[in-house]
Amino acid sequence: FTDLVLDTWDLHLERNGREHRTADLGCKQLVVRRGQPFTITLHFSGRGYEEGVDKVAFNVETGPCPNETSGTRFHFAMTDCPEESRWSAVMQQQDGDSLSVSLCSPPNACVGRYILTLETSTDYQGSSFHIGNFILLFNAWHPEDTVFLRDEDERREYVLSQQGLIYQGTSDYIYSIPWNFGQFEDGILAICLNMLDINPKHLRDQNRDCSRRNDPVYIGRVVSAMVNCNDEDRGVLWGRWEDPYEDGMNPLSWIGSVDILKKWQKLGCQPVKYGQCWVFAAVACTVMRCLGIPSRVVTNYVSAHDTNANLIIDRYINENGDQEQRPKEGIWNYHCWVESWMARPDLGGDYDGWQALDPTPQEKSEGVYCCGPAPVKAIKEGDMQLKYDIPFIFAEVNADVVYWVVQQDGMKKQSIHSSYVGKNISTKSVGKDSREDITHNYKYPEGSEEERKVFAKAEHEKKSIQEEDEALHLRIKVSEGANKGCDFDVFAAINNNTDVGRVCTVRLCARTTSYNGTVGPQCGLTDSIDIELEPRTESRVPMRILYEQYKDNLTQDNLIKVVALLTDHQTGDILVAVRDIYVENPPIKIRILGEPMQNRKLVAEISLVNPLEVPLNNCVFMVEGTGLTNGQQVKELEESVEPQAEAKFRLDLVPQQSGRLKLVVDFESDKLTGVKGYRNVIIAPQPM
Repeated sequence: FTDLVLDTWDLHLERNGREHRTADLGCKQLVVRRGQPFTITLHFSGRGYEEGVDKVAFNVETGPCPNETSGTRFHFAMTDCPEESRWSAVMQQQDGDSLSVSLCSPPNACVGRYILTLETSTDYQGSSFHIGNFILLFNAWHPEDTVFLRDEDERREYVLSQQGLIYQGTSDYIYSIPWNFGQFEDGILAICLNMLDINPKHLRDQNRDCSRRNDPVYIGRVVSAMVNCNDEDRGVLWGRWEDPYEDGMNPLSWIGSVDILKKWQKLGCQPVKYGQCWVFAAVACTVMRCLGIPSRVVTNYVSAHDTNANLIIDRYINENGDQEQRPKEGIWNYHCWVESWMARPDLGGDYDGWQALDPTPQEKSEGVYCCGPAPVKAIKEGDMQLKYDIPFIFAEVNADVVYWVVQQDGMKKQSIHSSYVGKNISTKSVGKDSREDITHNYKYPEGSEEERKVFAKAEHEKKSIQEEDEALHLRIKVSEGANKGCDFDVFAAINNNTDVGRVCTVRLCARTTSYNGTVGPQCGLTDSIDIELEPRTESRVPMRILYEQYKDNLTQDNLIKVVALLTDHQTGDILVAVRDIYVENPPIKIRILGEPMQNRKLVAEISLVNPLEVPLNNCVFMVEGTGLTNGQQVKELEESVEPQAEAKFRLDLVPQQSGRLKLVVDFESDKLTGVKGYRNVIIAPQPM
């Protein structure tokens, strides 16, 4: 017999891509998921494979120094039946000189780039042939994979969906912005794999790093550190929380991760300017979904940043209601992180499921700016000692806020206050554009016996009192229509919950603020007003907030912080109420003209009305949507947009994909920034 000589081969990119749900990555290379068979066909020259004469085996290798002990190199012969626990090759069919083989990795194989070689031998001699490269990803569809997710709709949303919504605003005014995750767009997978290859753990010990890439816990920790650049580790994003942003992109202007990751690659892995929490979280979500780990962005409203880990956040206010400008410990209006779904065999017990990962640089963990993965179940149960970073996230959702009123003589008086942190924890619903409230995953109901037990375990004594126990209750209400460009009213609403009349002094103060709690100049103040409260009634004290007062100092977060102070003459108690008011941007209107069909021209008409009393200059629309636009489209308007006039343009689209796609729009100008809009478009498949 002559040698068995490989002539050509077929990696069946299209079929394997379809079966492994990686077809959206384009069919330029073989991308498969672990634990699931894929087919290749070998074409020999001269003669075909002869059973009993020819031996056929394969080698797979990953990483710079592959070896069998690290689990980064395997040699396996073709057999008759597959083996679950190791790499296997099974003959499928033989047709003349062709041989089809089904290859399969174990469900705990390392993910990443692999080299595949074929070894053939007869009794006398052997040959080796390089077949090509392929990429192996995590597999949420395989019951033995540690990222296995049982529900198909959830797998579609958390692994395959390239678009989503991120929740912002305030706990009283929750709204969403659209985001283009784009994890399967051209070049993104290569960038994600490159991120793993330049992470400091890889540079320190390449062999050990590659051998740990079978573990989503390890990958999650690496990604959480690499999305920020605070460790000078060539991370993706540079965080900045205040003007100026001129030498980069204002964080509010981003509408997707693709642009950021491509910029990072283009800059030779220098950080992209600038990110804030939702940008860090969204980019990490893109990377995790791209690698096959089910992930979602979550938003925690009234989020605490407890630097000394005592679960108490002290805030100081003077008698006018003015807060210190930059408190050491923050209460963020909202804070975003990522949840990724994985098993935690490293912890024992019942900690599988959603894990919190936070790439926003806040505190160091094991010497590095990263956070998590922290099992959400452990946060709920107060299991502080488990890996990783549970005390920090526990404080974000459970700390107490204590307000101290600093009197003129410097005396501090603790206010009676029932605010708490960790409200309305939100994420996009599966398969639809509505909000899912997941607060119950993080904490037991306020005031419940279970909550008390968890706090005892976490050595935390809850300070805030329940509303119904208060003799006087103070809160802030807002009139309808806090729209940018308009004046609006806020009220201090005081309830006297007793059977006797009371006398008190009330004062209101408003300042512009940012979502991370930093306060700006004043934009409203009332004199101290003495009021008599009838038993069992509600009284109101109004304050008008004028556009004239807030227009120059409103930050791009569109937030105004209103503080009300009440002094009860009878007891001397001081009550504080704080509320952040979101001033609404005008809506962006998107009309779709034409028949929405794959590979057929469509027109999007995009418009916005200037709500201000001054013209808008330097107006720019940015539009993107996976499968709809080819990358990001930028339209600069040549003329100013006069007050109450419409900024409008038309964009030609040729949809590349079919199904439900999102067109995402951002509008920028000198006076109005970060205005977002989106439209779902259902694209019919091209007729065969």
